[in-house]
Amino acid sequence: MKKSRGRTGRKRRRKHLKGFMDGVNCSHKLEYIKLMKWLKERGFEDSNLRPAEFWETGRGLMTTKALQAGDLIISLPEKCLLTTATVLSSCLGGHIVKWKPPVSPLLALCTFLIAEKHAGEKSPWKPYLDVLPNTYTCLACLEPDVINLLPKPLKKKAQEQKLMIQELFTSSKAFFSSLQPLFAENTGTIFNYSALEWAWCTVNTRTIYMKNPRRECFSLEPDVYALAPYLDLLNHSPNVQVKAAFNEKTRSYEIWTNSQCKKYQEVFICYGPHDNQRLLLEYGFVAMDNPHSSVYVSPDTLLQYFSPLDKQRNAKVSILKDHDYLE
Repeated sequence: MKKSRGRTGRKRRRKHLKGFMDGVNCSHKLEYIKLMKWLKERGFEDSNLRPAEFWETGRGLMTTKALQAGDLIISLPEKCLLTTATVLSSCLGGHIVKWKPPVSPLLALCTFLIAEKHAGEKSPWKPYLDVLPNTYTCLACLEPDVINLLPKPLKKKAQEQKLMIQELFTSSKAFFSSLQPLFAENTGTIFNYSALEWAWCTVNTRTIYMKNPRRECFSLEPDVYALAPYLDLLNHSPNVQVKAAFNEKTRSYEIWTNSQCKKYQEVFICYGPHDNQRLLLEYGFVAMDNPHSSVYVSPDTLLQYFSPLDKQRNAKVSILKDHDYLE
């Protein structure tokens, strides 16, 4: 009998398989070749990052050289960023400016994504759209029977998120109809609920924070979204630190690492100190060994363990609620 059939052999095979699966370079694939060409036409200088498939995280970016703390990970020119300014400079701009009440920056971006995806080959953003996910694992995208299986606190938030998208769709129907002169096909078919859900998830999961100038044609909601092609392939890890901001001098969005990364390993950024409930709700994944993990309990469960003689009981519960430690 071969030794490799035992537990040690299984571990060895898993490790061997992981070696093949971890960091498989995907830059030869046509969609990434087209994306890189598109980015370079807009001033992007090829970095040391390559699209790859990883064992634990799926699609991400690997580095072709070792990174040290203080190194620049990526610098993406302003021309590569998709913001509300991009939307206003498109054929949608005139309709958005005229529409009352003003649409939100979020809706403007969602509308642009749907319109450009519908345009297909005619869209100048097609190389970017082609590498975006067709579906998302955000909780709002799940079927109700699946959402019902979630823990009560998370289930409530997922239902609220789903309702928010539904209300956005309902309240935007008149605006979508006003865009009919731009399309041969009925806008009701183009701007359907599934399309808006996809666009909303794209903005919610993939945008970087970038404060944009206040414009009267938009509602008072903060205009802080920017889609960043290629940069948005960087995955999250709670164990790294980065500095990210738009550089006014270079007119580029830059990310600098405060951590080390070995050659051919995946490069991570940090979305923030989020627990796994927040990550699953907003991004559709959880982080292994997350130091920010939290356990949410109901007030009823917690009060069972508070002494009825504790004079500070109500104050303690209030503090926990204020810091979102209770559902």
